[in-house]
Amino acid sequence: MATLRALLAPTAWLDRTRAFARGLRQATRAPGGLLLVGTPAEEPWHLTAHLDEESRLSGIPEMMPTLVRWQVPGGAPPHLRVGLERLGAARRGETVFVVTPSTAPVPLLERVSDARKVGATIFALDQGDPELEGLAHEAMSIAPDHLSPGVPGMVSFGAAQHLISAACGELGAGGNAAADRGAAGEEFGVASQAHGVMAGQLAAEQASGSQPGTPGYQRYRPGVRGLRDRVAHLLDVVSGPNP
Repeated sequence: MATLRALLAPTAWLDRTRAFARGLRQATRAPGGLLLVGTPAEEPWHLTAHLDEESRLSGIPEMMPTLVRWQVPGGAPPHLRVGLERLGAARRGETVFVVTPSTAPVPLLERVSDARKVGATIFALDQGDPELEGLAHEAMSIAPDHLSPGVPGMVSFGAAQHLISAACGELGAGGNAAADRGAAGEEFGVASQAHGVMAGQLAAEQASGSQPGTPGYQRYRPGVRGLRDRVAHLLDVVSGPNP
């Protein structure tokens, strides 16, 4: 974490992700009110797992995410079988967080628009989607041509998710979350083995072919790793997957 911060210190990325995370915290007022949704091809389960971890470590239950899924596999546990109808039930004080590296399909845009009309706050993390960003109250685009002046394109879509989830935890940690991670032997952006149930269940779906993975996640290995692995992972996070 310290190394990543040092690499990003000369840029505006840390400030951008902290501001984005602060908005998420302020918009979501009750547990169960943070709804993450992606596209039929790419569900944001990677970010969901990290926000789940950060909410637990930092004691901020309102940031415990709900993964909204386009297709719910048979036999999925309760917390992984929330379908699109949950977006239709979104209300004021809740947040719909759309996470997608591709263009949002029309059915998703329609559901997001409906949620906004009834008072839900819309956040978006994308790679340049004008229609989605037009619906969002707050949006962060990772596409190079959407970066702010003076911000080099050195952060991948996956790395932005790491930074946002970590910033959400820090805003409510009061200094305790970092200490808890150190005591548990956890790394930045790596769910502990004791808390890896969600990641494990979703990874099993991916392995079976029913759950698409997020870019770069094939390099992601939970648990305690050696220095060489940590450095390699850090480089992957900063630069993104190879083309």
